[in-house]
Amino acid sequence: MLQKEPFTEEGQSRLHAIVVGRVQGVSFRYFVVELAESLNLSGWVRNMWNGSVEVTAEGSYPNLETLLQALREGPPMASVDDVCFEWQPYTGEFKDFQVRNTV
Repeated sequence: MLQKEPFTEEGQSRLHAIVVGRVQGVSFRYFVVELAESLNLSGWVRNMWNGSVEVTAEGSYPNLETLLQALREGPPMASVDDVCFEWQPYTGEFKDFQVRNTV
């Protein structure tokens, strides 16, 4: 994925990320939900069939940067090899932060 400058609209941004490594079966999705909620972010997280975790989050750019840094570390049992991410236009389509079904 491209790593480009964040697109902000009224101080809001959108982050899309794919986290690669040992990130399933280690409570990674719930780690993301807890952190996102504490940062007042909205969006979703889900496992992917290839073993990675996908995250789409919207909110303030500084809070999204905090989330991105946490994705690079993960919860204690995880082992993150890489985080591919891109900044996208803010849409305001989410009301909260949820776990979605695996794709």
